[in-house]
This record gives sequence, structure tokens and C-alpha cells, in this order.
Amino acid sequence: MSTLTTAIIDTVTFEGQKPGTSGLRKAVKIFQQQHYTENFIQAILDALGTSLAGSTLVVGGDGRYYSKEAVQKIIKIAAANGVSKLLIGQNGILSTPAVSAIIRKYKTLGGILLTASHNPGGPDGDFGIKFNCENGGPAPDAVTNKIYELTTSLKQYKIVNRLQIDIDTVKSTTVQVDGKPFTVDVIDSVGDYVALMKEIFDFDCIKKLIQGSDERPPFQILINGLNGVTGPYVKEIYGKELGVSDANLVNCVPKEDFGGLHPDPNLTYAADLVDAVKAGPYDFGAAFDGDGDRNMIIGKKAFFVNPSDSLAVLAANLNVIPYFKKTGVKGYARSMPTGAAVDRVAQKTNIECFQVPTGWKYFGNLMDAGRLSLCGEESFGTGSDHIREKDGIWASLAWLNVVASLGKSVEQILLDQWSTYGRNFFTRYDYENCDADKSNDMMKYIEDLIGKPEFVGTKFTSGSKTYVAKEGDNYSYKDPIDASVASKQGLRILFEDGSRIIFRLSGTGSSGATIRLYIESYESDPATYTQDPQMVLKPLVDIALKLSKLQEYTGRDKPTVIT
Repeated sequence: MSTLTTAIIDTVTFEGQKPGTSGLRKAVKIFQQQHYTENFIQAILDALGTSLAGSTLVVGGDGRYYSKEAVQKIIKIAAANGVSKLLIGQNGILSTPAVSAIIRKYKTLGGILLTASHNPGGPDGDFGIKFNCENGGPAPDAVTNKIYELTTSLKQYKIVNRLQIDIDTVKSTTVQVDGKPFTVDVIDSVGDYVALMKEIFDFDCIKKLIQGSDERPPFQILINGLNGVTGPYVKEIYGKELGVSDANLVNCVPKEDFGGLHPDPNLTYAADLVDAVKAGPYDFGAAFDGDGDRNMIIGKKAFFVNPSDSLAVLAANLNVIPYFKKTGVKGYARSMPTGAAVDRVAQKTNIECFQVPTGWKYFGNLMDAGRLSLCGEESFGTGSDHIREKDGIWASLAWLNVVASLGKSVEQILLDQWSTYGRNFFTRYDYENCDADKSNDMMKYIEDLIGKPEFVGTKFTSGSKTYVAKEGDNYSYKDPIDASVASKQGLRILFEDGSRIIFRLSGTGSSGATIRLYIESYESDPATYTQDPQMVLKPLVDIALKLSKLQEYTGRDKPTVIT
């Protein structure tokens, strides 16, 4: 066998290669620039330092446009930098939860994920690269900061130009690079993940629910993969394992441009699912995002389960899931903007509950320390300590396990939850692709306003509702495990009755700025529980828009998305 040799390529640095909460996301055309992708991959590998020699890395992604080219670049650069083995999903396909599961199962050094999650795909869409560490979770701030620092001074990268590996066929290939063996194992994309799900959930119980019995009709479900990475997983789990008809599994072929769909599972971008469940015989609907870590759950007639409520319901019913029967429940956590419904479950069950900044990496330390079992974000992310990422299919199976065990509809489970704990009404307004400078000006204006000593005690009135400011700050988090501090994580206005207004600039967009406005209000009056959240929260929304001067700063008179 002839030995391939490493080449050292002179390069130029690029501005703005700073990973956000979930890696580096930019327009495809930016990644296609000469040296751009190579530089970022080299920076990731350089950040790993001496641990790289003889290591194994996982590689895969959501199959979006430019993925296969990027996989080949990673192969060539990894080989040149002393990596011993790559585990690559067939066709470059691996969901984000599957990557985490594989890293943990095979104890690899980490993984490189090719995804921009819920952002649109295609030649004119977005692309992204993210590094996950050896625990299976997103790289912590110390690692991403180091990667970014390296991108600002990178002068060269290493590459094996003549190396080309077929990633469409499951097989193992070993070549000699500079006299040393380098192996690429192309693996089945779904096998390890499906095996893990079967260990966690009671598939027999779920299957009986779906198939029905003499006493109960079949439980009709509709799953929409939004042409993202979850398609093969949905077909294997819901189709083969649980016996759901192919007709009920829609948009389950991964496409480079997601078939023109926006792979974000919410009421706006998954409207087809909502309309179908509203008009059809379905008892349950679920949709997942491009890389498979987000989920939306709806019940009969498209009864919407807010992600904050979803987290709380699962927390209250974890005891019906086999995995938690075995491990016990160690703790709950939510991101700071997420509704506080789970806090009420934690208080009643006397289980520790944490509030962390937005970004799944903040949950990882708590899980690794054995203090966290279940966590979630209002941005349609839910997960547990079975891996170190949020997990869309896991969440849908958890819901079905709960439904099957309780023998109640999705809506009835929510009504019972509110009857026990009260209801935390919650909504989020997204203003996408705003002018970055004006958005930052608005955030500074708000921070200066709420930081004044006289802000505490200020009364805000809208309609018949009056709210009294209790506190205003820019959220800061000290990690209880490693004592690291994350500052400037979102502007909070807390009111005396427990209501909240929160403003954040998102780190997951590829251009401009996305302003997120979060509104929450707690109600203990049962007469309010079935009211439209937008009507209940309208006074607080009006106060938030007036206080922030959002329209004045951005020119926007309505949000892009409301959830």
C-alpha cells in the first residue's frame, strides 16, 4: 500500500469565526470560500492539542447542502493531524443526539457535527460546524474561546490532498498516512441510537397504545421529519419497531435543502403538521428540526404543548419510564428564559432544580456530576442524562410512554398538570435578521433602564393589569460544579407576582441579529387554564414592547415567529 503524505497549506485568516451557543453558523457561500472551512477544522484540531495523537473522532451531520464536501475536508485534515480513526455516519448522516450517543458509547475524544440545526438549508441557506467533547456534549466556553482565538492567527493548515473515502457504504477503510495507519469506519447511522432508545423506553407499552385493543381504539400518530436528519430514525423506530404506517411518517427523507421547508418545529414552520392534526383523526403529532435535537408535541385537534409545559409534564411523570426507574431522578434543570413550570414540580417532589444560561453545554457539567436527570429549553429542546444533547425523538417517545402508562390524552395530561401545579403561561416573540447595531443599542438602552436603583418598585400598567418591578439585571450564572462564570446571558425584568420579561440576542442565527422576547405569567385560577396564552399575556407583551422601544429601534411592528 502506497503511503499518502501530508501537505502544509499557507492560508489567510478570516474574521468572525467565533462559535455561538451551538457552533459556527454562517451562510453556505461563506463556508465555500477558499480555506474557510479548512481553517476552522484545523483550529478545532489544534485546540485539542496533544490528545489528538492516536485519537478517534465521530463525524456526521444533518445532510444539508455542502455536508459531503465538508466531510471529505475533515477526513483529509484529520488524517494529516494524527487522528487515528474516524467514525462517520453513512452518507455523512448522523443526528446530533446520535453523535452524542456514539461518542459516549465508543468513548471517543469527541465529534465534529455538520449542522446549522433549525436554520434553512440549500445553496442559499446556512451551514454550520460544531465540536462536541468526550462527554458527548457541546464544547464548553473555554474550548470554543480557544478555537476562536486560534482562527484569528492561523497561518497554515495540514491536509492529505489525495485522500478520498467513499462514505456512502458501511465499511472500514485503512490507509497509510506519513507511514502511520489511518482508519475511517463508515457506520450505520441509526443502529446505536435505536438500541439506546429501546433500553430507555417501554416499546411494548407504546406499541400496544398505537395498535389499540378491544378496550381502546388505535392511538393515531403523525410524525413530520421536515426533511431533516431524523427521517431514517423515524422510519426505523416508529415504522419498523412500533408499527406505525408509512403514510403517518411524512417528510422523512433527508434533503440537502430540506425540500424547501424551514426545519424548525414550531407552530409557524411546522404548520402542515398542525393543520393535518387539526383536521384529521390523529391523537398525537410530533415534528423535529434539521439535526434532530428539537421537538414539537401536539395532541388531538392540534392541542399545542408549550415546551416549558412539556418539560414539567415529563418531570412529573418520569417514574413511568424504565430508564428512570433504574437510575432514579437526580435533578431537573431549565434554561433561564424557559418557563418556571418545572420549578413547581421540583418543589413539590423535593428534587433539586437548576436554572442555567441558554446553551445545552451548561447542563452537561450537572449531568456529569450526577446531579441532573431531566432538562429543557423553551426553544423546543428537551433531553435527559442518557446523552449530553437535547433529543427530539427521545422527547416524543417519552411523551408516548407517559400517555400509554397514564391512559389519558395529551390534553387531559396537561389539564391535570395545571390542576395540580397552576399554569405558567409562556410565549416567545422572535424578531429575526434585525440590524445588529440597532439591536445592540436597544439592549444597552434596556440594560441602563433596568439597572437604575429607582427601577425597583416601578409600576407598569396595561389594561386592567398592574405589575410591580422586583428586580432587573443582566443574568449571570456561576456553575456549581466548576465555579466558571457565564455573564451577560440575557436581560431580566422580574415582577413581584412572579411574572417575567426577558430580552436576549440569539447566538444561533447566521446573519444580522435575532431578538428574542420571552414573557411569562403564573396563574393559579382554574378559570384561566384553558385561555389563549396570547390573550393572557398581552398586557405584559404590551409593557415589554413599550419599555424596550423595540419598534423604534428595529422598525419591526410584529415578530417573525410567535411560540
